[in-house]
Amino acid sequence: MSLDWNRIGSSSPQLLVQPRDIFAALPNKPISYSYLRQEQGEVLEGWFARKDLRDVVIKQNTGGGKTVVGLLIAQSTLNEGVGKAVYLAPDTYLAARVREEAQRLGLPTAERHDDPNFLAARATLVTTFQKLINGQSVFGVVGGRHTPLDLGVVVVDDAHAALATTEGQFRLTIPVDHAAYAPLWNLFVNELVQQNRKAVADISEGEVSAAVPVPFWAWASKQDQVWSILQTFAAARDEAFKFAWPLIADCLQLCTVMFSSRGIEIQPPCPPIDKIPSFVGARRRVYLTATLSDDSVLVTNLKAAPKNLEHVVTPGSAADLGDRLVLAPVQLNPNLTDDAIRQLAKQFSLGDRDGDGIPETRPVNVVVLVPSGAQAARWRGLADRVHYVGDLEAGVAELRAGHVGLVVLVNKYDGIDLPGTACEMLVIDGIPRPMSAADRREAAALVDSPTRRARDAQRIEQGMGRGVRDVGDHCAVLLLGAGLAMAVHDSTSLELFSPATRAQLALSRDVAIQLYGHGLDGIRSALSVCLDRHPEWVQRSRFALASVRYRNIGAVRPEAVAAREAFDLAVAGQTSQAADRLQTAINDLTDPALRGWVREQKAGYLHFTNPDIAQQQLGAASRENPMVLRPTVNVDLRPSRPAAVQARAAAEFLGATYADSTALVLGVRAVLDEIVWAEELTDQAEAAWEKLGLHLGFGSTRPERLSNTGPDNLWTLTPTSNAVIELKTGVELTCTGIAKKDADQLRGGLQWNTDTYGAVTAVPVMVHPVDVYEARAIPIPQMRVITPTKLEEFKTAIVAFATALTQGQNLWREEQAVAQQLAYQKLTGDRIIPAYSVAARLPK
Repeated sequence: MSLDWNRIGSSSPQLLVQPRDIFAALPNKPISYSYLRQEQGEVLEGWFARKDLRDVVIKQNTGGGKTVVGLLIAQSTLNEGVGKAVYLAPDTYLAARVREEAQRLGLPTAERHDDPNFLAARATLVTTFQKLINGQSVFGVVGGRHTPLDLGVVVVDDAHAALATTEGQFRLTIPVDHAAYAPLWNLFVNELVQQNRKAVADISEGEVSAAVPVPFWAWASKQDQVWSILQTFAAARDEAFKFAWPLIADCLQLCTVMFSSRGIEIQPPCPPIDKIPSFVGARRRVYLTATLSDDSVLVTNLKAAPKNLEHVVTPGSAADLGDRLVLAPVQLNPNLTDDAIRQLAKQFSLGDRDGDGIPETRPVNVVVLVPSGAQAARWRGLADRVHYVGDLEAGVAELRAGHVGLVVLVNKYDGIDLPGTACEMLVIDGIPRPMSAADRREAAALVDSPTRRARDAQRIEQGMGRGVRDVGDHCAVLLLGAGLAMAVHDSTSLELFSPATRAQLALSRDVAIQLYGHGLDGIRSALSVCLDRHPEWVQRSRFALASVRYRNIGAVRPEAVAAREAFDLAVAGQTSQAADRLQTAINDLTDPALRGWVREQKAGYLHFTNPDIAQQQLGAASRENPMVLRPTVNVDLRPSRPAAVQARAAAEFLGATYADSTALVLGVRAVLDEIVWAEELTDQAEAAWEKLGLHLGFGSTRPERLSNTGPDNLWTLTPTSNAVIELKTGVELTCTGIAKKDADQLRGGLQWNTDTYGAVTAVPVMVHPVDVYEARAIPIPQMRVITPTKLEEFKTAIVAFATALTQGQNLWREEQAVAQQLAYQKLTGDRIIPAYSVAARLPK
């Protein structure tokens, strides 16, 4: 006979609420899920104890089983009867993987928002963050056509990826070829010219990196005209306006605006997340993250309660991470080139570990992470596959299925699981640069600030986690370039990584110390120790993590809390109170760049009640951070003056900047790496050139950026001579001559030098691919050109200068030693330009 199971046990069985109990009672889970990992159980218990808080952050190592944790939390909320459950993944690919995981466990999920089981709170909806956060959200938008859904819990997986999505969803981007672009450009072009004349000209000529902000006073005073232009397209449900306009229209007057050669970006200082009542009103919001060391963005972007973030849920131990060896080759031997490491990576993918051209051991999958297509091109001829986001699913599946070889993934540093042999060697070749014009402006303004370094460290750690998904995994990681090497060497940068990653970096450093100066053979040997699972290495790797504990205290920066609270006040019409709130944060900031940046935000709010005081605030901001908006009032930006002694100035700068000899060489190389021939990186090159001048002991400034007139860069070479420099690193290397407009720009810089410095001699210098004028260009007397060949010679000399100063204890701090090396490498003010440039020539 068949049994009626409804009559066996309790007549009305009570649903299990404890996540551990739910997992244990799942009847059909496969043997691989026979028990929860210890760290999973610990974080589930930690969450359950804090489940009634609105916001809870859970931090586990990459590969620590966050997906299972998130699904069990959602199911627990359903069983408790709190309300509907939504699990948000970063993209559709990962959402599908989450549903597959739930199916293996036997947990019910839904794919669509109108699924009856989801609406009845019997299944967890697994979807993407974009589905929830957009102006046409089926979850409901304030003032929209969809009724907001009442949610019990929202689980945000890979919270760092969700935060980037949030910023993008609340940004109205109007392409340059859109009908709204021209009228808005014409409306503000005069104010744009006052901010940055050169950038406006570059935008008109289509230079990809060119961007300029609309000053807040111009944006506020022309709101009627702006609204008239934008509302026309919004009312017509224009595709460009469809998803962002409903989210930002009510706070349009508070938005920051950037014009670029690609279009217009309009976005508020903080995402008005209140526009998505389903998210804001959810009874529980759980953020799963492996690498979010700075929790501030949860407050600014998602309006999480700062008080709830003071404590985060973590496992008892951080020993749930597989082992990694992390090496930065340039840190081990400054003479190693990135191309040599690329060849080494290819050889390991073929099983040729000694580089003799004959495979003698097991080939491994080598995965390379690059930030752009241009960087991927450097692997041309070596890569077996190059994958972009669109074809990622097939690429990952192929890697997990067996040996592929060397695979390049473009601009995808998170959300990829490559366990076991899918990725045994990982190469990180650069970190993603900000793509939006607003992000690029912020990055330039805060380039050396702790805030920016924290973001870079987060991206590096995300990338390093791709090949280690479980405690049984292993991965050898190579970091290319001096910038990445500096990030894992400098003590202040190391503090930005998670405790487990710091422990692995410390262990790797012990290995690196023994490899220093041994070249490629030493690196090959160390990599093999990791790949071959050498017992001594495995033991020490496990031991390094055994005692590591997570930080269970949240890190929320006070200025981030102030930014969110100030924005909410401004949205409510209380702009004066918003400015006061930011001032309380400014009072406690010690970083001048960040203080100036926040002061600009304060001035923007203050403008609505006291425009004159707002301009005074902006003037103060520009003295602390020259990258903020240029005020209407004159700011006393004193012209650069030469140091009395070049060597003394260089020694003082180098001594204050670098704590040890390795940091010196890496830091100098990192600056030089930023000076490249690329149209999209011209602003980066100009900033690096300014830093380079300071390294060499010159007065070094960016006059055009500071005062909207003058050259790109100015080096005060001697008390009686200035190098007036125009950088044309964005010009195609295949160009045939120096254009008339470029020569005219340098001529304008020379006039500025005369107006500013009087009798001080100007040495005209242009960094350009060729040394010959085009036919229409008017020659400049005695102009010098730093060509690609000369630039390489220059870089070589500077690296040699820095390296020589490491051959004795703290030589870079000693004026006499620095003077000797400046002279030897022809880097003194009287010799540097003749040595590393050529005279400009007339066309034949």
